[in-house]
Amino acid sequence: MEEKILKAGKITKTVKEWIKPQIKKDMPLIEIANLIENKIIEMGGKPAFPVNLSINEVAAHYTPEHNDKTLSHGLLKVDFGVHIDGFIADNAFSIDLEDSKLNKELIETSKKALDSAENKIKLNTKTSEIGKAIEEEIKKSNFNPIINLSGHEIKQYDLHAGKTIPNFDDKKSEIINSGLYAIEPFVTNGVGRVHDGKPSGIYSLIDNKNIRNPNARKILKFIEDEYETLPFC
Repeated sequence: MEEKILKAGKITKTVKEWIKPQIKKDMPLIEIANLIENKIIEMGGKPAFPVNLSINEVAAHYTPEHNDKTLSHGLLKVDFGVHIDGFIADNAFSIDLEDSKLNKELIETSKKALDSAENKIKLNTKTSEIGKAIEEEIKKSNFNPIINLSGHEIKQYDLHAGKTIPNFDDKKSEIINSGLYAIEPFVTNGVGRVHDGKPSGIYSLIDNKNIRNPNARKILKFIEDEYETLPFC
């Protein structure tokens, strides 16, 4: 298990360093997504979820469709993951494509908040204490954390498993046990709460039912074999 998580992490790090200098303003989002996913596969991993490419006020979870014409611009959040047999490395980074002082400050603040959380997270630490460290660091720069997005525990074939890592002090007494966690500070110059946008193009298999249609059975079998319970598009 540990060996597979570390391999997924090494692929993630390599792909991140490889893709960053290639992302330019006005690149089609679908091109960026395909570059990342193809590189992951080339290196012996599989995408743990569809590449998320979210622009400006879209905080997270936008993935381009096959015919998407959207071009990269603004503050672009790039979120992708790698898995080896369901053992996942999850990561994200942001790029300012406008040479914007505000965008650069948001990115720098998120890095500082991540550092604060990494210094705080240890076995038996309360998740609320990690959230508090994130919140305090963000507010030092006069920004707000997004309180209804959070980090999360990760288990095999389960991207959002068990515990959450809040981006603020939620006063809860849950503690960090041994395991794998994604810390995800979200920084905004807005009020600090997101709302759902248009329906997502990201899906996952929740339950398997008996299906009569033979074509639908083939599709379901493909999803089970290729993704199990991981998200796909």
